[in-house]
Amino acid sequence: QVQLVESGGGLVQAGGSLRLSCTASGRTFSDYGMGWFRQAPGKEREFVAAISWIGRSTGYTDSVKGRFTISRDNAKNTLYLQMNSLKPDDTAVYYCAAGSLSYSDKARQYDYWGQGTQVTVSS
Repeated sequence: QVQLVESGGGLVQAGGSLRLSCTASGRTFSDYGMGWFRQAPGKEREFVAAISWIGRSTGYTDSVKGRFTISRDNAKNTLYLQMNSLKPDDTAVYYCAAGSLSYSDKARQYDYWGQGTQVTVSS
């Protein structure tokens, strides 16, 4: 079992920045590929970014490329998502997830999920 706890969400104006964190416990963090997903009201959960076991590979959805950066610190059992140039369309609940694959953009391939943190971007 892996327990994941997100933090760092909040209210920010368009153009601002936030850094989300996801702290893991329970199993060896570096054994898992990690991902960030988000879900806006009335919409399906969508992939945002993913990172491989030791951070060598990353992937992003097109809408956040160049604005968001995913990273991890395996010594601290923590995953990060640096979000810059935020837009109102980025408003959603953001979830971190852990999976046994290197990394994936498919939610079904992740085994463990956090409870989510709300990000609200005002125009």
